[in-house]
Amino acid sequence: MRLILLGPPGAGKGTQAQRLVEKLGIPQLSTGDMLRKAVADGTEIGKKAKSVMDAGQLVSDDIVNQIVSERVDGDDCANGFILDGYPRTLVQADAVEVMLEAKGMKLDAVIELRVDDAILVDRIAGRYTCANCGAGYHDENLKPRQEGVCDKCGSTEFKRRADDRPDAVKDRLWVYYKETAPLIGYYHAKGKLHTVDGMAEIDAVTEEIETVLRSL
Repeated sequence: MRLILLGPPGAGKGTQAQRLVEKLGIPQLSTGDMLRKAVADGTEIGKKAKSVMDAGQLVSDDIVNQIVSERVDGDDCANGFILDGYPRTLVQADAVEVMLEAKGMKLDAVIELRVDDAILVDRIAGRYTCANCGAGYHDENLKPRQEGVCDKCGSTEFKRRADDRPDAVKDRLWVYYKETAPLIGYYHAKGKLHTVDGMAEIDAVTEEIETVLRSL
């Protein structure tokens, strides 16, 4: 199963992706994680990325595309993968299509989590993560089972992102609607788009996604 999760920041993509990882046994591929690993491993494309970043420049689409292409060749992607944070633009979406076709693969579904903007701001402002393992939590919607203790690793240290402030969230939403939201129409035209209600309870969203996947 090869999937893309679409939706604005705070829509719940990370939470749902992790549940799909556990249920389907396929990896969640984050461009940030892939980029850091390629640099750390000193691969050819990782060296190119490092030189760009060391110069204080943004890594180009070509470099990101190559890193994604190499990653999906990994053994753990044999049964599929979930793309997280990629593609973000129409240019990147075209690159994904070309890359998968060249490998004899196809995208099974693009799942859009649709959420009201006002709800998003509240959601994001309440987010925090374990400082040790990165597990995600929320002040209201996803608290640790034991207050102040991470469910996964037992750490008592947590942190919040500086760009999760309400004013910063609004800026991120503007970027999303400008650059990434056009992908909704792109994948609808290709017959790959499935929209779920991201404003429902977390378990209800999971069930709706699983219903979509069972229909494929």
